Amino acid sequence: MELKHKQEKESGVFLLEENGEPRAEMTYDIGPEKEIIINHTQVDEDLRGKDLGQQLVKAAVEHARNKKIKIIPLCTFAKAVLESSDEYSDVLDFEAS
Repeated sequence: MELKHKQEKESGVFLLEENGEPRAEMTYDIGPEKEIIINHTQVDEDLRGKDLGQQLVKAAVEHARNKKIKIIPLCTFAKAVLESSDEYSDVLDFEAS
């Protein structure tokens, strides 16, 4: 699987592709404070349970840390992952999520 990140002006996506085809994705919008607002995570049904969603969340965390911005997880999956460990507290915007 190849991890890709694409961002336009006000939105973006982290993708895991296999043979050039997207198999898992996490979409987000850019908030007013430049924060990442994760709104959806999708993994192809035949790949569920293989931690691909967590890989996407970790990619978003790495991106947020590099950009020194916060993450607001509206997506219930991303929120559960981010709130499951203090490891992510530096990027999680608790007040907005």
